[in-house]
Amino acid sequence: MCICVHLWFIISLVYLTQLQTAIKIMATLELKNLNKTYTPKVIPVKDVSLTVDEDEFLTLLGPSGCGKSTTLRMIAGLEEPTRGRIFLGSEDITFKRPGDRNMAMVFQSYALYPHMSVYENLASGLKLKKTPPAEIQQRVTEVSKLLGLEELLQRKPGQLSGGQRQRVAVGRALVRRAQVYLLDEPLSNLDALLRERVRADIKQIFATQKAPVVYVTHDQTEAMTLSTKVAVLNDGLVQQLDPPERIYNQPANLFVAGFVGSPQMNLLTLPCKGRYAMLGDAKILLPDLPTVPPEIILGIRPEHVRIPQPDDTQKIQGQVYLVENLGMHNLVSVRVASSETEPLTVRALLPPGQKWNNEEITLALPPQNIHWFDIQSGDALRFYPHM
Repeated sequence: MCICVHLWFIISLVYLTQLQTAIKIMATLELKNLNKTYTPKVIPVKDVSLTVDEDEFLTLLGPSGCGKSTTLRMIAGLEEPTRGRIFLGSEDITFKRPGDRNMAMVFQSYALYPHMSVYENLASGLKLKKTPPAEIQQRVTEVSKLLGLEELLQRKPGQLSGGQRQRVAVGRALVRRAQVYLLDEPLSNLDALLRERVRADIKQIFATQKAPVVYVTHDQTEAMTLSTKVAVLNDGLVQQLDPPERIYNQPANLFVAGFVGSPQMNLLTLPCKGRYAMLGDAKILLPDLPTVPPEIILGIRPEHVRIPQPDDTQKIQGQVYLVENLGMHNLVSVRVASSETEPLTVRALLPPGQKWNNEEITLALPPQNIHWFDIQSGDALRFYPHM
């Protein structure tokens, strides 16, 4: 009986230790009114508030200079915020030293030890944490296989290509079991084929980590495929924070609509007459609005502009002046003339196999795919359900 009780106690202790470790690893990252000011005219981060839950992959997406990398560096502790707070779970880590935050970061630059082999670079963080050698070897082996580094483990960084060095930098973060993972454009130096492979692997491995991930990129494909949430930044502010499908289908304003999506969304400033916006000589029915403005901005993605189907009622006519072959589709640019305004260009993704050059063409604008924006504020006026 004593042996059974003793065995039960040991098993319970091991389970409790594992549970405590899991609780320690899993935590919510929260940014509250984060601001970074260098000079009165240089304010890369103006007011950023967001939360990354334990199993979320958040991507900070935006153009160069929007504040995404500065935000990441403040999370890591490499920059001190001018205002605002950073919380990990219930702990305020705003001014905590980088080494005390239990975060793993992959920089845009490789930041590898030049005198160490690939194996030693991958294992360096684990050795500092006094991880048992057998576990170090196991983790390094798994990650090197995942990233295609098995044959490079004994090489030094100077003997590697840029893409191989970036893979080592990614792997060094993956071998750790950190509370938060921070990645600053880690795939930027990989070729296209390897980028697809590593991107898919990163998504799978971080899904099993169950830790908050903050990923910085200007690449829309990475943001849309990797993320559970995307924060679109511009001019130091979060323009929209939503799941990728909502960012794409329901952009909050003109900036998000124009930045997310390739080819870029058609954004057309149109005059209003009664209940209609005038696109050339075509009447496009407006959504229900408290008051009809003199002008409005219509948005529709090129992939939603199509050759008319029998039930299409909203059609426009124009002259094809440019066809770009994209392989699976042709990107067709159509000039729509108007008797009252300058001609407008509408771009459509159409099936290949037909020559569109310099022809008159009729296109349909399905109302469920049209977005409307206020011409003054740039905010979305109404979202149609995506179909």
